[in-house]
Formats: sequence, structure tokens, C-alpha cells
Amino acid sequence: MTRISTIESGRQTTGPALPSAEPDRNCPLCPRLADFRKAARAKEPAWFNAPVASFGDPDARLLIVGLAPGLQGANRTGRPFTGDYAGDLLYATLLEYGFAEGRYQARPDDGLKLVDCRISNAVRCVPPQNKPLPAEIRTCRPFLAMTIAGMPRLRAIVALGRIAHDTLLKALDLRASAAPFGHGAVHQAGHLKLHDSYHCSRYNTNTGVLTAEMFRRVFAQVKAALD
Repeated sequence: MTRISTIESGRQTTGPALPSAEPDRNCPLCPRLADFRKAARAKEPAWFNAPVASFGDPDARLLIVGLAPGLQGANRTGRPFTGDYAGDLLYATLLEYGFAEGRYQARPDDGLKLVDCRISNAVRCVPPQNKPLPAEIRTCRPFLAMTIAGMPRLRAIVALGRIAHDTLLKALDLRASAAPFGHGAVHQAGHLKLHDSYHCSRYNTNTGVLTAEMFRRVFAQVKAALD
């Protein structure tokens, strides 16, 4: 059952002001991630191996926020959720509900376009074992806050997983107790609706934590709210 909570708050952001919503290709802010990126460049020089920018139109009404680029997914291809299983499920669902058009072929030049939708990550650089540290999530949060602030028509955000949910609450200056994470939960934050989903990772789908139907229901809910 969908849970809806109401949060009396505006779209305030936290953290220092930044000149851009995207980090530099050689961003040094998280030393562990910078070292991991350097090692990946040496091992796989043809890969993207850099902070992965948001994908989609800043004028979109929907923002999807994941955790971080996957090593052989977005870190390899340079486009969020492109090249790994999570992207297979995400883009198939976006195509089904009209938030994308074209054909997803797991590469950044496949011609797929997002429709009234943008995709970003809580952490822009690939972390070892796909597990960013709390300090790295905190350090990267201002980029997420700037991304949100730069979307004037934004009305809905889908948080893929608890970490994305938690960092979004902080980026929006919302109290965690007022918006507990739960798959299918919806939280009202001023004029924004925050929709929660389990992350569409292979682990979650293989273990039955998330099914394709559960995932589709979240986006059906988002579509209905925006129509």
C-alpha cells in the first residue's frame, strides 16, 4: 500500500555554493574515489572513467536519482544506468511509461532520448564495490542540490534506494523522521513529490526484493501524478 506523508518545506539546498551542478573530470574532492578512478583509467583507458553527468533535459518535471555509476556500466559508458542490468530495467520501464523514446541499446550513442525526465546519481564517481562512504556521499551532495535547483519545472523525484532517498532529504533540507523510506512510498515536499523505490540492481531483482512489476507500479504512480 502506498504511504503518503506531507512535509512542510521548500526546495532549500544545503552545502557550499558551486559554480556547476557537475564535478570536473578530474574532481579531487574524494581522494579514495579519485584514486580508484586513476586506477581504472590505467587498466581500461578506453572507458569513460570520470564523474558521470546527469542525463536529460533540465526542464524536465521528473528527476530520477540513483546511487552511483557502476564500474562496467556508467563508469564505462559515460551515461547514467547505461551498460549494466540496472539500466536494462530502468530504461525499459521509462520507455513503457513514455519517459523515454527510441531504443535502448546499452551504449551512449544509441539515440535514446528522455522525455520530461532526467537521471542523476547521489555520487557522481564510481566507488569501489559500488559502496560510497558516508563522507563521499556528503561531499557530492552539493552537486545533487545544484542539479535540483537548476530544474525550474521539477515536480517529482524518484529515489532509487535508501541511500538516494536519504541524501535527497538532506539536499532538500527535510527531516528524515517525516519521510521514512519505503518502496512505493510518496512524500510531499512543498510542490515536489518524492517517490521511493528499491534500487533496480541485479542483486535486488535476483533476490526478489524488487520485481519488474513492483518497479513499473512506481512509475505508473509517477505518470498519474504528472498527468
